[in-house]
Amino acid sequence: MFKIDTIQKSEYLNVIAVWEASVRATHHFLKEEDIQYFKPLILNNYLDAVELRSARNEQNEIIGFLGVAEQNLEMLFIHPNVRGIGIGKKLLHYAINELKITNVDVNEQNEQAVGFYKHFGFEIINRSELDFSGKPFPILYMKLKKQT
Repeated sequence: MFKIDTIQKSEYLNVIAVWEASVRATHHFLKEEDIQYFKPLILNNYLDAVELRSARNEQNEIIGFLGVAEQNLEMLFIHPNVRGIGIGKKLLHYAINELKITNVDVNEQNEQAVGFYKHFGFEIINRSELDFSGKPFPILYMKLKKQT
């Protein structure tokens, strides 16, 4: 069991711990120096730039989180110890239904994530060779197909 909740600034180090564990488990294309480059940017800049929601376990620990800005899902990370039990699905449905997201940007090299978003109705509408910081990690821009 888990619940969706808000995240306080005092919990950012917990969020970064989930981010790092998730990235190490899923972003095999990143080198150690890349992780160390992105970690302070996320902690000191990006978490404040998005509307954050957490998935919390029965002990109220953050086990996953998402960040949304302007109807765009900017981040969705699940701790690897709890992947595969529906947390990502529940957070994504929450983002679509409650936070009204219509778009997501995803690393092209994170094939599991690309497949996950496609499974839930997102389609690729554009591609960039570089990520938001100008690094050579291609980004796919995906849009939620109109539900009929």
